[in-house]
Amino acid sequence: MSGIQGKVVAITGASSGIGEATALLLAERGARVVLGARRAERLEALAARIGASGGEAAWTCTDVTRRADLTRLVELARDRYGRLDVLVSNAGVGPISALDDLRVEDWEQMIDVNFKGVLYGIAAALPVFREQGFGHFVNTVSTAGLRIVPLQSVYAATKNAVRTVSEGLRQEAGDSLRVTVVSPGLVRTDFADQIDPQVRARILDRLDQAGLSPDAVARAIAFAVEQPDGVDVGDIVVRPTAQS
Repeated sequence: MSGIQGKVVAITGASSGIGEATALLLAERGARVVLGARRAERLEALAARIGASGGEAAWTCTDVTRRADLTRLVELARDRYGRLDVLVSNAGVGPISALDDLRVEDWEQMIDVNFKGVLYGIAAALPVFREQGFGHFVNTVSTAGLRIVPLQSVYAATKNAVRTVSEGLRQEAGDSLRVTVVSPGLVRTDFADQIDPQVRARILDRLDQAGLSPDAVARAIAFAVEQPDGVDVGDIVVRPTAQS
């Protein structure tokens, strides 16, 4: 039997890309998934797709910049399924640009979604995990934080902030909780839609040539989730072989 069978997994950013692929894969392997994202119509369609394939899914509109929304997502998991085994904090934005462009509102959005959104997830799930005596945080970061390049400094900073908090959480977690960070490289998602139009064409060309399918990242997340109790997969990097 899969180590995923029967687990209750909440996923933010579940309406597309890596989050959607993760929800589909985990549900296929027997998890009961609780979907969170801002786009209600896409969540409803995804939950229906999972249900039609014999899986179990619940959903609620979730804006990770609102702490109450993360609390509601965790409560939905407990109300519907009696517990929460895993929180996958996947929601993210990346309107990258040169610092000289002074796109301060974009910087603030990345801080609010990419970093504070993960903190709000921790605040919602950690007391539940402590009460249960088990739980697993899976946080999506990025290879952008491993190799800093122009245009991505603020984006990389938010991802590295999550990496740092995740390591601190792992050390504080004790022997009953698990913490995993997954660092995807180039992935074919709608990420490029948020990018400065002056650099979008270049990014799209790179994605077309070397981008991974979101399914590749979903499989990495599934690998961490399916490990037996007492096995903590701390850090996974998933990048195209062609990516430097």
